[in-house]
Amino acid sequence: MSSLFDSRDADQILTGMRQARLAIGRGELVVLPTDTVYGVGADAFSPAAVQRLLDAKGRGRQQPPPVLVGSTATLAALVETVPEPVQRLVDAFWPGGLTIVLPSQPSLVWDLGDTHGTVAVRMPDHKVALALLEETGPLAVSSANLTGQPAAVEAEAAQGMLGDSVAVYLDAGPATGGVASTIVDATSLVRPGGDDAKVRVLREGAISREELVGVLGDLLEDPS
Repeated sequence: MSSLFDSRDADQILTGMRQARLAIGRGELVVLPTDTVYGVGADAFSPAAVQRLLDAKGRGRQQPPPVLVGSTATLAALVETVPEPVQRLVDAFWPGGLTIVLPSQPSLVWDLGDTHGTVAVRMPDHKVALALLEETGPLAVSSANLTGQPAAVEAEAAQGMLGDSVAVYLDAGPATGGVASTIVDATSLVRPGGDDAKVRVLREGAISREELVGVLGDLLEDPS
């Protein structure tokens, strides 16, 4: 049976965070609030836990989950390198609704799915999510919904879709953002042949194209 804890209640949040931390350690799933929508998370370094996340959502390995981190410094440990334009994006929009795709650190032993050597990383702007990430380390997190259904903006909606496939639900009330993060692909800034390297928007969301242009200028690829 899954458990739901109200993170707005001082007693419940202490118990909920402890149970969430233990669940992650056991390779189980946790639903957590973020600044965009609710997410379902698993230990990023446990292939079995990541597969459990994909199975719970009804998603295949061809759609690997992003990784949430609790600090900007963690990004450098997960990716091959952080190009200067990406650092500008991090400085401008983290914590916040921007997910950045880069080549992953080759020395890491993990299996997020068919990533083709990349990882999508984001630092959320939500105190509950950041507190959990501080205790667990990086989490593979995808929107808390069944594939094809709307992303959950309330914990109860997530529980209605995911049920007992998730061990712990952390409820922080309605998600204030309600819009999924913007995803940008910055891999061409790292990989060879990058004279004409551009950052490409894979999904428009919480951070607008205009905001990205304000930081990147002509390094942002024009929409096709």
